[in-house]
Amino acid sequence: MRDFARSAFTLRRAPRPLRLIYAGFLLLVAIGVLTQISFQVGRIGLAPRAIARFYRGDETGDVLAFPKTFGQLLEITHAHAFTMALVFLVLAHLFVATEASTAVKGVVLGAVFAGLVGDLMAPWLTRYVAAGCAWIALGSWVLESLGLAVLVGVSGWECLRPSEEPS
Repeated sequence: MRDFARSAFTLRRAPRPLRLIYAGFLLLVAIGVLTQISFQVGRIGLAPRAIARFYRGDETGDVLAFPKTFGQLLEITHAHAFTMALVFLVLAHLFVATEASTAVKGVVLGAVFAGLVGDLMAPWLTRYVAAGCAWIALGSWVLESLGLAVLVGVSGWECLRPSEEPS
């Protein structure tokens, strides 16, 4: 953390052992993101109707699906809010330490943040407001997934490419 306090800190100039630690973290985050996407695609589905069914339930379909309870949504939101906040904090710091332009950093970080907030809100809105709010979930998943891929990819590239360590 001391390294981040320096205003001139960049991943490319960080000592190799530190960059390898960050690269390991990024690999683990990439696995987490891929499992999240797999869950969303395989268990919920990418159609707004399937998303709405997952949260609102459906007693008329081929498979009986019960609506998520208030307690279930609260438990998921509680766990995800803390986890997502910490992962976003670390990824944002690593991404800010890359050589990407300030404009790119702002757009990508804003998109990821919007996707994360939407991902936390959409289940509640879909369950208790309207089935059409499933579109918010879908849009949030896209923003979140693409944005996290950029954060991990750009930061990983900066960690693994040849360094500019000070001599």
